[in-house]
Amino acid sequence: MPKKIPFVTKEQLDQITQTYPTPFHIYDEAGIRKTARDLYKAFSWNKGFKEYFAVKATPNPTILKILKEEGCGTDCSSLTELMMSDRCGFTGSEIMFSSNETPAEEFQLAKKLGATINLDDITHIDFLKEAAGIPEKICCRFNPGGVFKLGTSIMDNPGDAKYGMTRTQIAEAYKRLKELGVKEFGIHSFLASNTVSNEYYPELARILFHLAVELKEETGVHIGFINLSGGIGIPYTEDKEPNDIFVIGEGVRKAYEEILVPAGMGDVSIFTELGRYMLAPNGHLVVKAIHEKHTYKEYIGVDACAANLMRPAMYGSYHHITVMGKEDAPKDHVYDVVGSLCENNDKFAIDRELPEISMGDYLVIHDAGAHGFAMGYNYNGKLKSAELLLKEDGNVEMIRRAETPEDYFATIEGFNF
Repeated sequence: MPKKIPFVTKEQLDQITQTYPTPFHIYDEAGIRKTARDLYKAFSWNKGFKEYFAVKATPNPTILKILKEEGCGTDCSSLTELMMSDRCGFTGSEIMFSSNETPAEEFQLAKKLGATINLDDITHIDFLKEAAGIPEKICCRFNPGGVFKLGTSIMDNPGDAKYGMTRTQIAEAYKRLKELGVKEFGIHSFLASNTVSNEYYPELARILFHLAVELKEETGVHIGFINLSGGIGIPYTEDKEPNDIFVIGEGVRKAYEEILVPAGMGDVSIFTELGRYMLAPNGHLVVKAIHEKHTYKEYIGVDACAANLMRPAMYGSYHHITVMGKEDAPKDHVYDVVGSLCENNDKFAIDRELPEISMGDYLVIHDAGAHGFAMGYNYNGKLKSAELLLKEDGNVEMIRRAETPEDYFATIEGFNF
């Protein structure tokens, strides 16, 4: 099984922390670029293929610009994500706007930017028409209902999920949108999150490819693209093999040639909206051990908390931890690694077997490059940490400074602090 090895060394961290104190998130530029290039190679059989990086996973302009250089677009779900994409130079069809329960001003900005709008519900047709007008290219999100066998506990089964239209609704939506002047249609669906299986995308592709053929026959619309959305995950633990993007791409290709090509739809573009797969392994949260406590359990207190990485507290998620400089030491101690929030779920690890930890040791928390910093919050008045980029040449650049108390108080009216 693959071993999780940090992309920074203890010696590098000794240097980095002279300028940037812990805690901080750090991203690996070389790893990000390789992941993007492998994805494009895996889907190179499809002329129109494009990855729309899920901005919500890692909303940092420097990261977005790196991905833009690798040919990626952005998948946005809010006003500020649209604004960030625009300011990073993404234009028109380089932006997908997939949202739900969408405020009017968000549809208006998406339409103004020329983004491809992905409608989550049939009632949004009239809402969009009134708010911004109906564009000539549009997408609709499909929810097949029921149970999806490759799903995970992170997201509900499709039948319980709030996303997407029923089979009947999406057909009605296509007919209505065609009447309103839409010339090109797309299909989108998101059935599972963080699947560690090479079968998810091919299985989803078959569902959507069959649906595309049926909808073309039923409604006469031109389907220009099928968006497989996200859902390809990563192995957070060392006992699982990672997804093989080349096997996944080949599985989708086979389904494409078996279903779409015979139906005369061999010109359909394939899109993806990956966030976790693209960034999670290429980001660490680096913390320092600052306290130890010996009561009913052994605790190591670090200088970060759930405000820096919410997933363990929110989902009970596992994140691998490396004690830097002790990579080869025996894991003969059992610790809870905890933060300083006044919440008992503020734990990065529970009953984790680790080498003996001394005060001042650096701990690298793996797979924090997606849904890490992005899910941060200010509970207990905690401040978000900095984001750094380990560049391809080995230098380190700060790409977002740490929050200050002045930032925290800046939106409060009527008081001086």
